[in-house]
Amino acid sequence: MLIDSRIEEIIDCALAEDLALGDVTTGALISGEQLGGGSIMVKEEGILAGVEVAKHVFQRLDPELKVDILFEDGSKVKPGDVVARVEGKIASILEVERLALNFLQRLSGIASETNRYVEAVKGLPVRITDTRKTTPGLRSLEKYAVRLGGGENHRMSLADGILIKDNHLAALGSQGLTFREVIEKARQNTSIGQKIEVEAKTVSEAMEAADAGVDIVMLDNMGLEDMRQAVRAIHGRVLVEASGGVTLDRVRAIAEIGVDFISVGALTHSAKALDISLELES
Repeated sequence: MLIDSRIEEIIDCALAEDLALGDVTTGALISGEQLGGGSIMVKEEGILAGVEVAKHVFQRLDPELKVDILFEDGSKVKPGDVVARVEGKIASILEVERLALNFLQRLSGIASETNRYVEAVKGLPVRITDTRKTTPGLRSLEKYAVRLGGGENHRMSLADGILIKDNHLAALGSQGLTFREVIEKARQNTSIGQKIEVEAKTVSEAMEAADAGVDIVMLDNMGLEDMRQAVRAIHGRVLVEASGGVTLDRVRAIAEIGVDFISVGALTHSAKALDISLELES
């Protein structure tokens, strides 16, 4: 669930970015007393996400605006679907139209892209997760959209589990620590119950990590054959995550190898915005 106070903080930053000095076009053309309404319409198939955020945007600027949500977040939508209606002062609607749509299009794009990955591995015992490759300041919203698309969240922040990556290994390797010693150092310096995941770039690293007793091994940017060898060697002893270079074309082949998780940075860093518009009644 989204936290209202956090949404308001994000929206306030966006309002300040766009409206700190006002809307000179609307101010020059539209009477502050003119009333009307409009429809928010979808122009392509996808999964809706962010309609509640869009409602917050309109009413954060003008609490008197009436926003009727016709399709809830998580709904499958198609071209021509009217997902919400907005009524009230035309000037208020125009001032935040773009901002409301930016949130709605961006989050719906993420939910729709996530759903394509989830559907691509349907029937296989694997979970599609996101990464921390999110828009700065918008992580809570973007990860919410991933959940609406049927995916799962990996780490919300750096406090959500130990993940030993290549640069951690490089920094400690320069001090003479071996791969296994780095894992032992992590175990010694973390609280009981904290999961430890390590990034492995080769089959031998994956086997060494499993032997060292980590909870999760991330197979990073491995080819399919190396991934198969690693899964055969370690699956059943530790959970296995595939990451790096995952595309919609490859994701089912990766899932069929038998990994537990597939993390996909593209869910948030490369999702195309869903085409959605607001049309005022003439």
